[in-house]
Amino acid sequence: MTDSELLLKLRNPDTRSYGFNLLIHAYQKRVYSYVRKMVIDHDDADDVTQEVFIKVHRYLDTFREDASLFTWIYRIATNESLAFLQKKKRRFFLPIGDVEGELTQKLEHQPGLNGDEIQLKLQKALLKLPDKQRLVFNMKYYEDLSYEEIAEITQTSVGALKASYHHAVKKIEDFLTE
Repeated sequence: MTDSELLLKLRNPDTRSYGFNLLIHAYQKRVYSYVRKMVIDHDDADDVTQEVFIKVHRYLDTFREDASLFTWIYRIATNESLAFLQKKKRRFFLPIGDVEGELTQKLEHQPGLNGDEIQLKLQKALLKLPDKQRLVFNMKYYEDLSYEEIAEITQTSVGALKASYHHAVKKIEDFLTE
């Protein structure tokens, strides 16, 4: 089903619930995977993903279609992930290093994390990045989004994104060669 067809169902009061179920079915796994790479913990990723879809449902009527539905949902997921990480830092009054340590510990003990030693080391390197650099790296490397798509989602210039990605890659390379 195309986004246009999905939006028709979502905007029709008689088919809105059905349309929303279709939307969740179409995007839930991708959103969860995207959010999980940012917040690491499965339960936290579930909570953030649920918040994303609650916001999608709540603000669907304000969606102007000047971006794709995918871009709009990812923008919400991006904002929710960053807000969650900020709340976590404030709630526990943890310096950035302590949050990084907590997430690293969760990463090492995640039963759902598949991969070998190199994958674990890459994930640890990603945790050392500032949240926005990690976000850009995840979108480019894991989600295989173009800089233009990332720019639309994050509302950042393509040049700034390229610089952010370059810095992230450099920091990851430095961490992996230590």
